[in-house]
Amino acid sequence: MASRVYYTDLRAGNDQSLLDKIRNLAESAGIQKVVRKRGLTAVKIHFGERGNTAFIRPLLVRPVIDSIVRAGGKPFLTDANTLYVGTRGNAVDHLTTAVLNGFAYAVVGAPLIVADGIDGKDDVTVPLNFKHCKEAFVGTAIARADSIISLAHFKLHEATGFGGAIKNVGMGSASRRGKMAQHSEVSPQLILKNCIGCGVCRDQCAHEAIELVDRPEDAPRPEPKITQMARIDPRRCVGCAACIHACPQHALEVDWKTDLPRFMERMVEYTAGALKGKEKHSLFINFLTQISPACDCHSYADAPIVADIGILASRDPVAIDQASMDLVNAQPPLDSSCIAGNPFAREDKVRAVYPHIDWQHQLDYAESVGLGGRAYDLVKA
Repeated sequence: MASRVYYTDLRAGNDQSLLDKIRNLAESAGIQKVVRKRGLTAVKIHFGERGNTAFIRPLLVRPVIDSIVRAGGKPFLTDANTLYVGTRGNAVDHLTTAVLNGFAYAVVGAPLIVADGIDGKDDVTVPLNFKHCKEAFVGTAIARADSIISLAHFKLHEATGFGGAIKNVGMGSASRRGKMAQHSEVSPQLILKNCIGCGVCRDQCAHEAIELVDRPEDAPRPEPKITQMARIDPRRCVGCAACIHACPQHALEVDWKTDLPRFMERMVEYTAGALKGKEKHSLFINFLTQISPACDCHSYADAPIVADIGILASRDPVAIDQASMDLVNAQPPLDSSCIAGNPFAREDKVRAVYPHIDWQHQLDYAESVGLGGRAYDLVKA
């Protein structure tokens, strides 16, 4: 059975502003049924990395917040800390970045809460029974919320082909160790040329998985007097990634060389984990605006690949992502974008940018595990 995906374009006039249309879209998609009265409503959003300009404009968030309040809910904007080292790796930097990017209470009408706490360790273990994940580590604020509304800026992505509702919830709701579990199947990698043997990572590790050892004579070193290096015991490492953020020399990083189909599958399983218990109390809204060729986690945003399309809303995360990809692929590529002149750009935007990624695998697997369905009816709100 096809799921309903509600759609509004970006046209506006004296009788109806874009803010009015967003409010009407959310209510047409059933936000009143999703929100529990007097319940805490997690509005999962990406606040944008500092320097990035493609994320959802805060002004466009306010109509959704107002709709939640009218439905009797208590909304808060939330995201979990990042695995990589950037301007959102801990709650202080994360909230500072959010405010600098315009997500102030006076604008959005709701408080900001970092889902996995001050240092990315505040999570809830959600039991699962999937092929890869037997449990998911979900940020506490999201796991304990009564309802969840996903506000996703739809764009292409260098690991999953595209980022929409599924990625916003699955990757974005995971605590730092949850992100680590999705991205990598091994312990962090040591960048030996950067390691100065300072021991900060060892002192940070709560599992005694890191020790300092003598550096081999022929090993690269920042300067000749450096004689020690860190070593990680993979048997003790739990993949929390605390050492990555603690290292002042950026000498530890995620092993990004994971198989992309497996990565997508784990992300889908985490989406199911974040929604567990809230399946009937979740709504997904995708903003098909300033559709960039890469993730909002970069400190910049490249030129959009297609013109702005509109905004979608659905109770089905798979259907809304499928509809979003279909609408993007139906658009002509912009001459000012990185895919101008690419022979694949008219029929498959992902293939034009990332020819090695099978973006449909994300949706196929999500459908196979019961997260939703790819069939949809597009309904004008």
